[in-house]
Amino acid sequence: MAETRYYATGRRKGAVARVWIKSGTGVVTINGRPMSEYLGRRVLEMLLTSPLKQVGLEGKLDVEAHAKGGGLTGQAGAVKLGISRAMVEMDPNLRLPLRRNGFMTRDSRVKESKKYGRKRARRGFQFVKR
Repeated sequence: MAETRYYATGRRKGAVARVWIKSGTGVVTINGRPMSEYLGRRVLEMLLTSPLKQVGLEGKLDVEAHAKGGGLTGQAGAVKLGISRAMVEMDPNLRLPLRRNGFMTRDSRVKESKKYGRKRARRGFQFVKR
């Protein structure tokens, strides 16, 4: 019989992550590579595994994620949200502790788009008096 896998999507900035979780030994892979190799920064690894630590399932679930768009920080945040949502799919009782610690909230902050006649979103060109 096939192992039961739970799926969820996470988003952060410009990044989108498709996440599958299943019971296992705590192996986390992103785009086919181990988490530490893909992210390269310990802070991002801690961010990504924080929902698992919160509910005491670290080392008990295998995570497979496919992330695209944005940068590494955005992708790590997207995978974190995907893990949280997938754990709620697996066990609805986890929703309240995850929600209380802010893991179920999608961080909606996205870079503001550039405007015409300006250098960036709000910064105008430098004024020249003479």
